[in-house]
Amino acid sequence: MITSKQLRSKWLSFYESKGHVNIGAVSLIGDGSTGVMFNVAGMQPLMPYLLGQPHPAGKRLCNVQGCVRTVDIESVGDASHFTFFEMMGNWSLGDYFKKEKTAWSFELLTKVFGLDADKICSTVFAGNESAPRDDETAQLLVSLGIRPEHIFYLDKSNNWWELEGTVGTPCGPDNEWFYPLADEECGRKPCDINCPCGRYVEIGNDVYMQYKKTADGYVPLENKNVDTGFGLDRMLSFLNGLTDGYKTDLFSGAIAYLEKVSGKKYDDGGDARKAMRIIADHTRTTVMLIGDVNGILPSNTGAGYILRRLMRRAIRYCKALGIAGEEMCNVAKIFIEEVYGEAYPLLPEKEGYILEEIGREIARFESTLEKGMKEFEKTLAGIERKNEFMAKQNPDYVKESVIGGKAAFKLYDTYGFPLELTVELAAERGYTVDEKGFDEAFKEHQEKSHAVAEGQFKGGLADTGVATTRLHTATHLLNAALKQVLSPDINQKGSNITPERLRFDFNFARPMTQEEIDAVEKLVNEKIAENIPVVYAEMPYEQARAEGIVGVFDNKYGDVVKTYSIGNFSREMCGGPHAASTGELGHFKIVKEQSSASGIRRIKAILE
Repeated sequence: MITSKQLRSKWLSFYESKGHVNIGAVSLIGDGSTGVMFNVAGMQPLMPYLLGQPHPAGKRLCNVQGCVRTVDIESVGDASHFTFFEMMGNWSLGDYFKKEKTAWSFELLTKVFGLDADKICSTVFAGNESAPRDDETAQLLVSLGIRPEHIFYLDKSNNWWELEGTVGTPCGPDNEWFYPLADEECGRKPCDINCPCGRYVEIGNDVYMQYKKTADGYVPLENKNVDTGFGLDRMLSFLNGLTDGYKTDLFSGAIAYLEKVSGKKYDDGGDARKAMRIIADHTRTTVMLIGDVNGILPSNTGAGYILRRLMRRAIRYCKALGIAGEEMCNVAKIFIEEVYGEAYPLLPEKEGYILEEIGREIARFESTLEKGMKEFEKTLAGIERKNEFMAKQNPDYVKESVIGGKAAFKLYDTYGFPLELTVELAAERGYTVDEKGFDEAFKEHQEKSHAVAEGQFKGGLADTGVATTRLHTATHLLNAALKQVLSPDINQKGSNITPERLRFDFNFARPMTQEEIDAVEKLVNEKIAENIPVVYAEMPYEQARAEGIVGVFDNKYGDVVKTYSIGNFSREMCGGPHAASTGELGHFKIVKEQSSASGIRRIKAILE
């Protein structure tokens, strides 16, 4: 057996022996430069250095980086999904390339982890019209001792890495490593890495960043980089011969405690096992997000909303397991004191604070949970009464199984139930939720709430007000797009909006190329096409700064600020008003890009 602490140590020691510097982990909380709330990959914080900026620690780096991924929260509860995980990584910034990296990955797998070279399989890029087949990597693998029949050429969807929709970022082919969980074949022919039986597991990959993505395709990158990523959680399960990720030492203490206080056994399966997995996973992520160097707290917006959603889901499953919500604090103590305190020393320092905030959120939610559940049951009872009545009137009547949007919004607005919680509760009872109706009710509520706060246009000014409102929202999209295409250091230096056009000044040292202008325009129009709701919220200024919400002139803000969020793409402090959703904007077009002052550029744009 290998423990999580031993695995971290072996990874770092191996790459340090190859001249790499352990740069440690950075904050889990996105800094706004990458357009995401949380760091979701080990390489994400290194993007400036992969693009050519010198790293202060040199050209060979390694670390174990915590990541948070919440796009599939509802999947947590099975044997393999987690919202927090760690990526073991190493990088070459314009130093070594394929020859050294293939040899080191092979050495790590065979000499350090003891895998059989005859069983290792690998995949490489098959090539397309943009880039050639990666025969070089395949030949290197064969020279190391991997059997030719264990090397598979796969297409771009499998063996190519890039940030989707992002121009100017490094990208290239990747080399993925696979190993069989069992020697026996399933009976299908061939039972290889492509077999649906799941016999082979991916244990990591090496990305060879040798291209730069442009608006028209790809160009060679001046400094070729290597980006390696091996998931610690997955690797730990694999090396211990486990197919259940919750059986490793990362979770064993938490699961054992939940068994003790609930009187139920994890291995009995069923609802109890699912509940234990959800409580353990969500509590772990809660500890990591509150205890982070840029720690956040549960709230109703942005990253804080995701944290609140995780915490409240965990609390609800405590109830389902038959234990008090307060037990979440004891599970948190296990993660801090027994599992992660050594690797993340800030957690023990902040332990009292973390547990206090978890306890506070438990108290908040439990005070409304009982009332909210009664309202939820009342809503279902109303639907069932209607179904019963209508069935008596008409034998062919099709029973209704949808919770209305207004009812779902009432649960959200009055009882603090996130829409996702109502959807999950409904699914457990065989119902769905009218999510479009929820959005409409939410939008109606926003409009009523903002009417007084933002002021209303009257008489002949109404049409002019709607033109300027749409352009105001477009400036937020433009600001975010410039940060993504040009540099995260872009900041607004001034703006002016008339009913006909917007003018936006920003810091940038040179004229934009036509390719950059086209990329910005394309990105803004993509966000318009997605019809993203523009969400308004008020919050303390310090909370807004902690959540990475963009501000323009810090000295103009009071203690409480108004904020507008366009998904995860744009979040700004702003007085408003704004469109209700980006779909109202039409088509965005940049008509001029010019100098405004030394180091300041100016864009003029219209909505068609």
